[in-house]
Amino acid sequence: MLRTIIKIDETLCNGCGACIPGCPEGALQIIDGKARLVSDLFCDGLGACIGECPEGAISVEEREAEPYDEKRVIANVVKQGPGTIRAHLQHLRDHNETEYLLEALRYLELNGHTIPDGFNSGLNGPARTHLRMGCPGSMQREIQRNGEETAAGTDDIQSELTQWPVQLHLINPNAPYFRSADLLIAADCVPFALAGFHKKFLRGKKLFIFCPKLDKGIESYIEKLTELFGRREIRSITLVHMEVPCCFGLGRIVKEALMKAGVSIPVHDVTVSIGGDIV
Repeated sequence: MLRTIIKIDETLCNGCGACIPGCPEGALQIIDGKARLVSDLFCDGLGACIGECPEGAISVEEREAEPYDEKRVIANVVKQGPGTIRAHLQHLRDHNETEYLLEALRYLELNGHTIPDGFNSGLNGPARTHLRMGCPGSMQREIQRNGEETAAGTDDIQSELTQWPVQLHLINPNAPYFRSADLLIAADCVPFALAGFHKKFLRGKKLFIFCPKLDKGIESYIEKLTELFGRREIRSITLVHMEVPCCFGLGRIVKEALMKAGVSIPVHDVTVSIGGDIV
């Protein structure tokens, strides 16, 4: 994927190591007398190490690189002790990386590590792991399904939903279950109009819902989708919207996010009539 990441000019680097403490994520090491980026996965591209280099050898560039992986980073950070843990959390906070900070705090709590003072107010108990100032209904969850068909002659319909939340405002684009996923992006009204929505469209996909007409903050939707499309190697996108003109804005928003992300993902566009038929 294309993202921002650290670049080291080896002709300027003198191997002093001043940049190493500035990278608590562990992406930099001194090897053969030069600072080296040893893992794309550990480099968040925020450039905390740049100001530490007296030779000006470090910059950021946009290039193809593996997606940043906070779980692997924090697992590496805890090996380096409390000071490094605090430095990493502060780094994420200073750069407003709220989702990564939450992911790091959840990892620390669930694995029995002490959360540094000043950060432990972010979580409300190991069983819930959500922000106190946030909504419990937005807690990220993956739902396991057994794939069984609904039994013949019964009125029960098997849900095909495999993640929570589904409203785009609440979606975390860095959730691990989005990696290499098939996405279903649906207008809010579609599941009410289209009988068999779960079986026909939702099975095997991760779901987002929103209303392109009534929801506020459409620009934030575009930015969130741009991040998701660019980072998670999405396999396909299915758009399902109503036949009313305003609902076609769903496609415009997705198209703009794809352009901003600079990726090409197959898109299947489906229109549903008010009567509940596929047009």
